[in-house]
Amino acid sequence: MGNVVLVHGAWSDGSIWQEVIGDLHDSGHRALAVQLPMSSLADDIAWTRRHIDALDGPVTVVGHSYGGTVISGAALEHPRVGSLVFVAGYAPDEGETIPMLSDKGAEMPGRAAIRFGPDGWSTVDPEMFGDALAHDLPPRLARTLAAVQKPTHGACLTAPALPGAWHDLPCGYVLSTQDRILDPGLQRWFALRAGAVVTELPSSHLSPLSHHEAVATAIASMLPDEPLTG
Repeated sequence: MGNVVLVHGAWSDGSIWQEVIGDLHDSGHRALAVQLPMSSLADDIAWTRRHIDALDGPVTVVGHSYGGTVISGAALEHPRVGSLVFVAGYAPDEGETIPMLSDKGAEMPGRAAIRFGPDGWSTVDPEMFGDALAHDLPPRLARTLAAVQKPTHGACLTAPALPGAWHDLPCGYVLSTQDRILDPGLQRWFALRAGAVVTELPSSHLSPLSHHEAVATAIASMLPDEPLTG
């Protein structure tokens, strides 16, 4: 049995992991999904560390999209974290921001769907949500996800990252080859830089829903074999 903490990305919430949680539970693992405040990167990291602290024994921490930035900071020097898994996620190093990293990759059509308000909060245009993020999900589900999306403050996306915990931990990377918002080539670069074990899926950005069994299998493969010490 392993412990898993699951961290969602921008314009989403913990329910993105619902099928993955079921798969992990069916395999005898314990999984907790974080509900990020999405008010700042520091707040999201602190909330994730709180969930890690709630579990006994070694923990594998998983981040989707922006959640990759969160887990890389939350796992930094945390004695219970044994491994990381990035799912179509950012894996920044110290000082890097999401816009800075996105500019390293190809210009993706899904980015045109992002809307920023004058108060700094952002959403994805509901009419464009499915095509940008969820083109391989049933249209009805994509419309529901668009309707329940959680606004994300720009402070989450523009804050410089902490030193990457991926430098010191075993990593897995679940790469979405048909992603329309996070360049698959940039995902591959993240995985290579982190020395991650890569699982490629012919998926949209929302692989935790469209390919949940494969995502759960990739996560389970990164669970620590031995208890952590220290």
